[in-house]
Amino acid sequence: MYQLHGADRHGKTVWKRRLRRGQWLQALLDKTEPGCEIGMEACTGAHHWARELQSRGYTVRLIAPQFVKPYVKSNKNDANDAEAICEAMSRPNMRFVTVKSVEQQDIQATHRVRSEIKDQRNAKANQIRGLVAEYGLVAPTTLLALRRAIPCWLEDADNGLTDHFRNLLHGLWGDLVTLDDRMTELDKQIKKIADSSEVTQRLQQLRGVGPLVATALVATVGTGEQYKKGRQMAAALGLTPRQCSSGDKQRLLGISKRGDVYLRTMLIHGARAVVSQAKHRDDRLSQWVTSIAKRKHPNVAAVALASKTARMAWAMLRNDANYDPDFAIG
Repeated sequence: MYQLHGADRHGKTVWKRRLRRGQWLQALLDKTEPGCEIGMEACTGAHHWARELQSRGYTVRLIAPQFVKPYVKSNKNDANDAEAICEAMSRPNMRFVTVKSVEQQDIQATHRVRSEIKDQRNAKANQIRGLVAEYGLVAPTTLLALRRAIPCWLEDADNGLTDHFRNLLHGLWGDLVTLDDRMTELDKQIKKIADSSEVTQRLQQLRGVGPLVATALVATVGTGEQYKKGRQMAAALGLTPRQCSSGDKQRLLGISKRGDVYLRTMLIHGARAVVSQAKHRDDRLSQWVTSIAKRKHPNVAAVALASKTARMAWAMLRNDANYDPDFAIG
């Protein structure tokens, strides 16, 4: 069911309807004229319906659920939620979610599937380690070493494995190989997407940004036009400090960890690789991140570099510019 709530420019309620999935769009088209502002909560299917309404001439605003919740009056139900969305839309400083294009959703779906396959592969490897441990076999910690160890276990007739468990282990090995092949296939698809776009090719000029990070950036932030400056994008990705300040007492905590967890993780992993190699380089960015790593923990340096990478990525997206090492530190 879909709950519709209409309000005039003064915020006065003028229309309320509760309709089924196949009815609400036509009812909305019959009741309103193109050009009206329509607000929706940024939930499952919201980007699809936003594109449908935009194609019919409407202005669509998507609002994150956490920004709608403060305006819900009394008990939570569909009618109160719809009214809260209208109320949230009327706030002059409200933050909205940019409607994703179909191309962005294709890229994001590829990353989501890859992430799930990766989790399944890790779970399968851990299952194998746990099972063979019951037979006195110590499994290596890395996936590469585990892949090499399994055939040796299957061929060793004196390691205490029963014929029944050997058959089970052979099947688990097949599952692991299948997941590896699926991961390789998805990596090739992402590489193909990255190579086919000028924007993602330009983003890969940044240190610590490869096809995975570049495509994830485009899928999540698009052109970055929803942010006024690079710091806003870094803050939206949860890469800036949380504040617990009052009056003249300024207190900064760890990073806020808001926004897209997947993209933030990818940026930090890419930055961590740069930090590990920075001590062997003498450019300004390497010297900057090395100085932080010497004074603080390397993870702090990695997060600082990830935040700076997000800011530089925003500048490159907004200005259609290439990476300039001279402006990396400023």
